[in-house]
Order: sequence, then structure tokens, then C-alpha cells
Amino acid sequence: MSLKKLIVPIVIVLLAAFATRALVKSRPEVETRESTTLAPLVRVTEVSRQDLTFNVSAQGTVLPRTETTLVAQVAGEIISISRNFETGGFFKKGEVLVTLDPRDYKVAVRRTRAQVAQAELALVQQEAEAEVAIEEWSELGEEGDPSALVMRQPQLAQARAGLEATKAELEKAELDLERAKFRAPFDGRVRSKRVGRGQFLTKGAVLATIHAIDYAEIRLPIPGDQLSYLDLPFTYRDAQRNAEGPKTQLWASFGRDRHSWPGRIVRTEGELDSRSRMMNLVARVDDPYGAGGDPDRPPLAVGQFVEAEIEGRSVTDLIVLPRSSLRPTGDAYQVLVIDDDQRIRFRDVQVLRLQGEEAVIGQGLEGGERVCVSPLDVATEGMRVRTIDTANATEARSQQEAASPEEAPSPEEVQS
Repeated sequence: MSLKKLIVPIVIVLLAAFATRALVKSRPEVETRESTTLAPLVRVTEVSRQDLTFNVSAQGTVLPRTETTLVAQVAGEIISISRNFETGGFFKKGEVLVTLDPRDYKVAVRRTRAQVAQAELALVQQEAEAEVAIEEWSELGEEGDPSALVMRQPQLAQARAGLEATKAELEKAELDLERAKFRAPFDGRVRSKRVGRGQFLTKGAVLATIHAIDYAEIRLPIPGDQLSYLDLPFTYRDAQRNAEGPKTQLWASFGRDRHSWPGRIVRTEGELDSRSRMMNLVARVDDPYGAGGDPDRPPLAVGQFVEAEIEGRSVTDLIVLPRSSLRPTGDAYQVLVIDDDQRIRFRDVQVLRLQGEEAVIGQGLEGGERVCVSPLDVATEGMRVRTIDTANATEARSQQEAASPEEAPSPEEVQS
């Protein structure tokens, strides 16, 4: 038994050794390959020239075209107030807003009319006396012309002056009677009201603050470097102002809703702000309190904060690239152009405008060239790269998302 236990392990070891040797001899020859480095994979976009309109964005606050403080020109007790004469109320031009007690002013009119009649009588008497004096002078047969005093010219002048003074007093009394009714100077809205019925007003007392509603104005500050994109209605001395400025679209948010109003730039303010280097443009919106074509749109109230998009100049034959494709080089910019051999070529470009995530290129590129839009930490002239067209990749991704699971293309197909 002991010899058998000794032989069995030895046999197993020998069999394992023979099997190992057979496996080693039957292994395939290892093929050696040279190590290779893959070129960087970058995204490219094919450029094309297009026509653009350089719009300019701004923000501002709605202001009334005209704001006026109603002031009492005569004193008196308020006996009636229009129901539209409330804070926020609308009124028409010529509408009587407040009426004072007119009795004192009616009495003054009657009294001055009587004074005018007396002055007219005094003038007639003086004219009659002057005629008598001239006749008496003629009967005396005096030589030469009679003096002004003989002809009673000073008395006539005094009588005429008295009549003119009483007529002026009558006009003033009638004017005070008319001013006892406060009429609206324009179509407008009451911004704040300060008086009530039964209140006694002194001359110069403030009744209310009102503003016109035919159109509203918005002051829009624009950076100086953006002004060149706009055709502005600049006004020169002794020159007529341009009739129309660029169109403007205004937006304002009311809760979760966003509404728009069409407008137009009508003028520029006279100076650049010395600190911000901005110029204020003034946009006009007609009928800001009208519903327009949208009955759900609220009125464009005074004090409302709005965003504006001002229509700029149209420029042809431009290229738009992602802003990430630009590589600053001092005061200029470069892009990486990928040639037909998949190699990088540095190209200086003229950047006309940076807007959001886009860069508008004027010169330096030709239509059909491919520009690298991937960030590269290290890039050298002539370096080889692998490319993915961003337009094709985006289109393939959209098709993959829209297709059913059975029809969806594979990742390899999308990459290819």
C-alpha cells in the first residue's frame, strides 16, 4: 500500500510535465508590432457665408411722453370732481376734471362789465366835449391850429385808457371764471390725486399729477461700441431730424407670461455718459394702453421694466462661428483650419462682432473650409488630427433619437 501511494503522485507529476511541454511547443508565434499614436479627434464645422442683421439688445424703463402737475390758478371750494379723476383713471382732452365754486367769479364778471359800460360813457362824453371845444375855437376866429389842451386830447386819451383798463379787467374776470373749471390738456391718465370734494384750494395748490397716453417713451442705454451697428436719427444744428429711426421690439414679463410691443427709435440724447460710455436712445411705443391685436396683453404701464431688440444694419457675405473656435492672439484672433490632409493650419481672421456664444467673421475664411471647434491644449502648424463634422453628428443624433429602438443606428454608424 505504501509503494502504491508513492508511485501515483510521481505519475501525475510526470503527466503534467509532458502536457505543459506539449502546450508550449504548440503555441503560435507572437507577432511584434510597432507602437502607433492616434491623432487627436476634433469636431469641425464647415463654414458658409450668409447675410446678417446686427441687432442690438438693451433694457430700459417705460416713461410717459408728457407728465404734468395740475396747479390751481384761482382759489375756491371744490364743488364737483369727475369720476375719471382718480388715481389710474383715464380722461379725454378737454374733459372737466375739477370744478370750483364759480359764484364769486360770476359776480366779478358782472361788476367789471358795469365798469366797462361806465368807461364807454365817459369816453363818449369826452369826445362830445372835444367837438364842442373845436367849434368854439373856430367861432372865435383865432389864427393857427388849436392846442392839444383846447382840443381836449389829454382827456380823450385818459378816457380811452380807462376803457381799455376796464376791458382788461373784464377779460381777467372771465378768464378766472373759466379757470374755475380744470380741463384736461390732453388725453391722459391720473398718476396721483391730491384733492377731494369740499376742499378749499388756494392759488398755486397742486391738484394731481397726470401724464399723456398717446405714446410712451423708453430710454435705452447703448454702449458706444454698439452704436456703429445702428442707423440712428442723429440731429445736427440747423438740420431737419430724420423722420424715422430703426425698428424696435420690446418685451415685458407679467407673471409667467411674456408680451411684446412694436416700437421705433425716434431720437438720441445729446451726450455720452462720461462714466459708463453709453448713449441713451429713446424708443417710442404708440398707444401703450391699447389692447392692439392681443386682447390678453396688459397695458404697457409707466415704470414697467422692458427688454428691447433694436434692428441694426444688414451686412452681406459674413461667416458665423462658435465663439469657442477663436484663439486670442494679442489684439487679434486666430482659428484652426483643417485642410484636406487632415492637418491644422493657423488662420488670422477679422472678428466683426462677438454676440453671445457666436462670433461674426468678416475676412480670413472662405466658404467650404473646415474650422476646428474643439478645444485643443496643444496645437501646432501641420499637426494631423481626426475629425468629426458637427453638422453630420448632430443630424445623426437627431435621427437616432427619433427612430424606434429596432431602427435606431448603432454608435459605430453615427461615428462613421
